[in-house]
Amino acid sequence: MKVLFVSLGCDKNLVDSEHMLGDLIDNGFSICDSEEEADIIVVNTCSFIADAMEESIQTIIDLGSYKENGHLQGLIVTGCLAQRFTDDILKDLPEVDAIIGTNSYDELVKAINIVLEKNGKKPVFKKELVGLPRDGRRVLTTGGHYAYLKIAEGCNKRCTYCAIPYIRGNYRSVPMEALLAEANELAEGGVKELILVAQETTVYGIDIYGEKSLTRLLHELCKIDGIEWIRILYAYPEEITDDLIECMASEPKICHYIDMPIQHCNEDILKKMGRKTNKADIMAIAARLRAAMPDISLRTTLICGFPGETEEMHQELITFIKDMSFDRLGAFAYSKEDGTVAATMDNQVEDELKLKWQDEVMLCQKDISLSNNEKYIGRVLKVFIEGKLPEDGVFIGRTYRDTPSVDGFIFVNSDTELVSGQFVDVEVTGYDEYDLIGDVKL
Repeated sequence: MKVLFVSLGCDKNLVDSEHMLGDLIDNGFSICDSEEEADIIVVNTCSFIADAMEESIQTIIDLGSYKENGHLQGLIVTGCLAQRFTDDILKDLPEVDAIIGTNSYDELVKAINIVLEKNGKKPVFKKELVGLPRDGRRVLTTGGHYAYLKIAEGCNKRCTYCAIPYIRGNYRSVPMEALLAEANELAEGGVKELILVAQETTVYGIDIYGEKSLTRLLHELCKIDGIEWIRILYAYPEEITDDLIECMASEPKICHYIDMPIQHCNEDILKKMGRKTNKADIMAIAARLRAAMPDISLRTTLICGFPGETEEMHQELITFIKDMSFDRLGAFAYSKEDGTVAATMDNQVEDELKLKWQDEVMLCQKDISLSNNEKYIGRVLKVFIEGKLPEDGVFIGRTYRDTPSVDGFIFVNSDTELVSGQFVDVEVTGYDEYDLIGDVKL
């Protein structure tokens, strides 16, 4: 029985997909990459913003056509869209044969077996959003040399624009002993970089240990043989403690990099968003990080066109971006999400203006990134090799400044053959807006 698995959305969703792949293989299914050959197709969906939801729906419709044009016997929908819009999927997408919510992905094999019975039932598995699914073996889809380590599920924050707490539930930390066992297993399998993810990493442990325990987890992860880099994503600025900063500065394996979503700088907008920081807080936290680690790479994300935002507020944000000189930055047009407080707010911004502001933010950041990259000329950086461009004769790698899929690359010239997962020292010789160029340092 052949299964095609399609994983959409974020890295946290990808970890769920990798656990589901492990369950499938352990139960005798084979994984294929051909829609025409698949007996079962599983789509792990995203519905965080409107564009992601549209992509998920279109993917389901497109793949459903293989019931007529292939061997497809069952189409299973999992993930955020399945959790959030169960009734709509059952009503409007007749090609779907089973639905599995975000906290029930360990029921995938059971759902497939019911579908294969051909009794007309469309099983729906949606456990209450408490506790965590049972995790078995995990099949990495990232190439085997780096892996995401999902340290928690859900979120206790109630940002007014975000539906995640209603889709994923309240914050639930994965017990530390389970994370350390998983990390050791990943290291034994050849993983050299761990990327810590959650809806919010910085409050890890608060629910099960009664205190923030990310620092303790990091110290334990640093003891694992074979792991060379540890990277922290989704760190809320107000939760970044002096202990965490000291840990990052003192542990050689922890990359001097942090993903710190701030969403905006205008204080009225931050209050309406339900955020817990103001502009002065954000500047102070960034200053503390840079004082402790002068080479730290700061990444952030911003929302453009939140309800009530004005041209003056937008220009305040542009000035702030220039002053802060973030190393990495992503911007998104505000997406009006059903069931959120922000969706009911007055003074919704027109889509055209949201996109204009988003473009202006990214153009501003493009110039900043170019200037920041110029500073690396002549420096020698440790580089994680990820592949080769045969037609150009150069290797592709990442520095400590680069998270997979969202940041840049360094293109490496080498007279000797390099392999994926290898670390090499590279002298930077060139740059563009987002990427570096360099030569292997012998």
